[in-house]
Amino acid sequence: MLVGHLPQEEEEDARTTAELAGDDAKVVLHAADLRTAEANRALAERAVAELGGVDVLVCNAAFQMAHDELADFEPEQLERTFSTNVLGPFALIQAMAPQLEHGGSVIVTTSVQAYQPSDHLLDYAATKAALNNLVVNLAQELGPKGTRVNAVAPGPIWTPLIPATMPLDKVEGFGADVPLGRPGQPVEVAAAYVFLASDEASYVSGTVLGVTGGKPVF
Repeated sequence: MLVGHLPQEEEEDARTTAELAGDDAKVVLHAADLRTAEANRALAERAVAELGGVDVLVCNAAFQMAHDELADFEPEQLERTFSTNVLGPFALIQAMAPQLEHGGSVIVTTSVQAYQPSDHLLDYAATKAALNNLVVNLAQELGPKGTRVNAVAPGPIWTPLIPATMPLDKVEGFGADVPLGRPGQPVEVAAAYVFLASDEASYVSGTVLGVTGGKPVF
């Protein structure tokens, strides 16, 4: 397994991920900012060199920052959000596609925001809608080559990203508006990725699997 992570600020999380994989697993940590095609090609090349190939690709890099007013969305933030959330995954899938032929699986992290966008997450929600479209198109493009392409769309999941990027008043009620009445936990999302990567999902491609506490993803 190769884990791509931001230098410095995500190094501790990456090491924790490696530890969770267990002593018998080979885990390669790759520090990079995946906003450019060059960085994603380098990651793909290292994955092949270190692991001998790739069977499952999870595109999970994302950036969000909430604002209450349209005027507060600065051009620099828009560029960072779209380059991280859309252009990066596109470049990584493009670079890894030859490795994933004949049975590989691509899993992209989208969001319930693609279906029920919040006005304080204008740019983030737009990128997730773009990813849903990308997943459907890539499933058609790569299916004949034996590659499945799917997405997981989390709803309100309690992660460090929430208090770090949202106003306090929104953090306090986070997740209370879903039918199940609470935010989800990361472990509740993990099973969706495991399923889509497994042989049990061998006939599943071009779909978005919602983990949303009851909010619709269609």
